[in-house]
Amino acid sequence: MTRGHLFDPTFGARDVSATVSDQAWVTAVLDVEAALGRAAAHHALIAPEHAGTITAAAAELGAPGGVDIETLGIDAAVGGNPVIPLVSALRAAVAVSGVPASAVHLGATSQDILDTALMLIVKNSIATVRQSIGACVDAGADLALEHRGTPMAGRTLGQQAVPTTFGAVAAGWTSGLLRADDALARVAAATSVQFGGAAGTVAAVHPYGLRLADALADELGLTHQGIPWHTDRTRIAEIAGALGTAAGAIAKPALDITSLASTELGEVSERSPGGSSAMPHKRNPIAAVTARAAVRRVPGLVATVLAGMDHEHQRATGAWHAEWETMTDLLRLTAGGADKLAVSMGGLLVHADAMARNLEITHGLLLAERVTTALDAHTDHAREIVTAACAVGGTLDTDPAVTEYLEPAVVRRLLDPADHLGHAGDIVDRVLSMVHLRTGGRHDR
Repeated sequence: MTRGHLFDPTFGARDVSATVSDQAWVTAVLDVEAALGRAAAHHALIAPEHAGTITAAAAELGAPGGVDIETLGIDAAVGGNPVIPLVSALRAAVAVSGVPASAVHLGATSQDILDTALMLIVKNSIATVRQSIGACVDAGADLALEHRGTPMAGRTLGQQAVPTTFGAVAAGWTSGLLRADDALARVAAATSVQFGGAAGTVAAVHPYGLRLADALADELGLTHQGIPWHTDRTRIAEIAGALGTAAGAIAKPALDITSLASTELGEVSERSPGGSSAMPHKRNPIAAVTARAAVRRVPGLVATVLAGMDHEHQRATGAWHAEWETMTDLLRLTAGGADKLAVSMGGLLVHADAMARNLEITHGLLLAERVTTALDAHTDHAREIVTAACAVGGTLDTDPAVTEYLEPAVVRRLLDPADHLGHAGDIVDRVLSMVHLRTGGRHDR
């Protein structure tokens, strides 16, 4: 059973759906139980042939259709989690081969299995998120390189500010995505096994407890836990925080693209825009729109995780349970937003003519501050002179109060965006160097 058949394609989560589905949870839980059997056999706590039987049965039950997930969900409600009925099913499956019930789930508690299963899901899902973010980075670097010298109006507080280049804008998007990807890489590399037993003391398998935990981690390709972390939720919080940061890095270019694609600006458009059921003329930047929609829900989910970090004593009464769907949705939405942004940026059309046209709206006044600085050498009233000239919407190179001190040609040079944008190219070059380290030179200048 997979959630999201209706909306996941719209919000970009189709590729990650299987990784965070109900079936994925069932498979991950049974993978952990199988790995625990093998780790126990490694320490001679159960017979090797029993571990082999447990692994085979877990694989069969964990395959699609191996268990009825709807029935499992109903059975899970009794004990408050799905591990209990899954362990019963696994024990029943291996009993016919003479494997004792005690060989299954050895020394573990339900939280050990679910937390470790979550870590497997996180590791697999973050790989998908990072793949899409990598596509965004590639697209951003391509845009920055192609448009490193394409002038456009910079905008602050909703108004035109000083000129920039679209290449510098795309470089800014790319830099944020790179930093977010770094955070995701760190938490993915630190996904840890959880194994503490009933109250975090691994007493049931003394003196092998912590060594058994390390062997379990090795079986699953997860990091060693150090000590059990049942009610220390900093690992979960770090993962949620990294996903939240990624969502913000995705939201930034998605918002800029929807703004720049507006009819009034028309500076970019998507290669495959969406239409409207009511307005045939519409060419909506739908990939950027749905990227924003996906990640817009992420901050609230991050807040839920952070608010639930206070797990009391050695097992939480509800805060732990609240993490399961919250983390699943965090992964689904961040992956979806990254996927849709990759579609948007990868097919972005840049309209340099519209950028130039919009720069002309202010009649070259975006660089009026440079004229003010030049006038300062000649008069104590430079700011008042330039402010008054801008207020009437004139051209500074013909304003007599300005040309009294500066030659018109000098004023025109000061107002020329091309004479102002050298550092925009430097910004692009720095980001391209960062990308170069990751791509092996694909974005060489």
